Amino acid sequence: MFKAIKILLVDDSDDDVFLIKGLFEDAHLLNILYCVEDGEKAIKYLNQEDEFKDSESPGLILLDVNMPIKGGFEVLKEIKQNEKLKHIPVIMLTTSNREEDIMQSYESGASSYIRKPVDFSDFSKVIKGFEVYWTLVSKLPEGK
Repeated sequence: MFKAIKILLVDDSDDDVFLIKGLFEDAHLLNILYCVEDGEKAIKYLNQEDEFKDSESPGLILLDVNMPIKGGFEVLKEIKQNEKLKHIPVIMLTTSNREEDIMQSYESGASSYIRKPVDFSDFSKVIKGFEVYWTLVSKLPEGK
């Protein structure tokens, strides 16, 4: 039996967040999805600061690359440099298919780089593919 995985979605696009939430529900995948709209709030959430003082640590982070205030690469760097956070898998979920972005993601410690498809059915397949991550992550001991 698999336990629910807490997922932090960091994305500034209301449309993408709405779509991702709906696709997660449609796929009937075990998850608890928390959403923040920028990188600064993501760091506050992960560090349990300000309005996020009661937040729970996620088992997976879906991180958009291009965001205002603090971009995805900055957030990824902060996560991977923090001893309490660096174990959390981070998936870069973005519309960018630039080779530099892909290389920077992996060099900075991202677990995966997934391009957001424009087509709804392709996007649905991407979201359903996260079940592989939940299967692997749910078998890890706490804190790994």
